[in-house]
Amino acid sequence: MLKTKLKQLITAVTISSAVAFSGAAFAADEDPLAAGKKLAFDKSKGNCLACHWVQGGNEPGNIGPGLIMMKARYADKQKLHDKIWGTPETQVKDSMMPPFGQNGILTDKEIDLITDYIYSL
Repeated sequence: MLKTKLKQLITAVTISSAVAFSGAAFAADEDPLAAGKKLAFDKSKGNCLACHWVQGGNEPGNIGPGLIMMKARYADKQKLHDKIWGTPETQVKDSMMPPFGQNGILTDKEIDLITDYIYSL
């Protein structure tokens, strides 16, 4: 019970922080992979490093799996996109990863950019 409450609290804080700050703007002419990386590493947006190890990231978390060999893990890139967006079919029970699109934390364009970046790893 305490573990579940702690997970809910951490998720709520993560979502609140992501919604409260709307940094990580990207230029239209910016390389899409660079823009995706910027969003993924931005603590006020994707914040992937809070839970995942990503090559080149500072102070990565270890709650979620390392983001490596993503094409081997997700042969269909749309499934990775859906996982980040947060469709009911792709959510893992008791996962601390918020449904970024479903909750409005990230826009569809931001999720597209992050998906492209992560898929390149």
